[in-house]
Amino acid sequence: MTAPRIVSLIPSATEIVAALGFADRMVGRSHECDFPAGVEALPPLTQPKLKVEGSSAEVDARVKQLIERGLAVYQVDADRLRQLDPDVIVTQDQCQVCAASLADVEAATRGWTGRPVEIVSLNPMSLDDVWRDIGKVAEALGVAREGARLVDGLKRRMAEIAARAPRAPSRPRVAMVEWIEPLMAGGNWMPTLVEMAGGENLFGTAGQHSPWLEWEALKAADPDVVVIAPCGLDLPRIRADFPALAKRSGWSDLRAVKAKRVYLADGNQYFNRPGPRLAETLEILAEILHPDRFDFGFRGTAWEAAP
Repeated sequence: MTAPRIVSLIPSATEIVAALGFADRMVGRSHECDFPAGVEALPPLTQPKLKVEGSSAEVDARVKQLIERGLAVYQVDADRLRQLDPDVIVTQDQCQVCAASLADVEAATRGWTGRPVEIVSLNPMSLDDVWRDIGKVAEALGVAREGARLVDGLKRRMAEIAARAPRAPSRPRVAMVEWIEPLMAGGNWMPTLVEMAGGENLFGTAGQHSPWLEWEALKAADPDVVVIAPCGLDLPRIRADFPALAKRSGWSDLRAVKAKRVYLADGNQYFNRPGPRLAETLEILAEILHPDRFDFGFRGTAWEAAP
């Protein structure tokens, strides 16, 4: 394929496309695509069907109302998408509440005639799936070899951290929190990253969707470290939501709270984007879990101690 016109409808895919050297071939994006710098200038082709402002509990209730009614959480601007005339559209079918889904894109392109468009749908359930998806996008863009080199480089970078982390004196027991109200633990690639960073993951299973987490189970586990990285939220939003967790009965008795080892981390930019910047996510976790051994300069911008 020569100089393909590309639309990405999920932030992680936009980062994959850019890492493969095709940022200048993108003609459209999702409303959430904001990295690398400059992609905001592209026309947004999606928008949520709900109000995204408010507390975790309020957003969760709105999402559930849409799903219970059998409605999609996002809508795709089908007319504008067709006008952009893409050769490749990258979307996902891993999570219907995270971004526009494969079904949304298929509905938007149904009835198109003329030259074909290739729809590349990503489904990253695990870290290995992320590497597979990078290869899938690279193949669709005709640069399979470059995709393999990108993956190999990321794997080497992360393996260096994993090799150093086990030599740390202790492996703290870690609770990853992916949503505050209701509580949800980190799943998919997060358990793997916690282990690679030198921690023992307490909740969530590698390769499986993030599970709901009962407060009593969190209290009973009494983790050494709690990392709060809600899906789609940046640090200011997490700070605003944090009191809903801190007010729970028994919060102040947790080992992590007493030791001041509760941390807020940018879930939107790092933890919840299954793309090349999961390497940075691992660096962030390594800093959090073993600050005496790792310092990549993310403290204060990508993570901070809870108030």
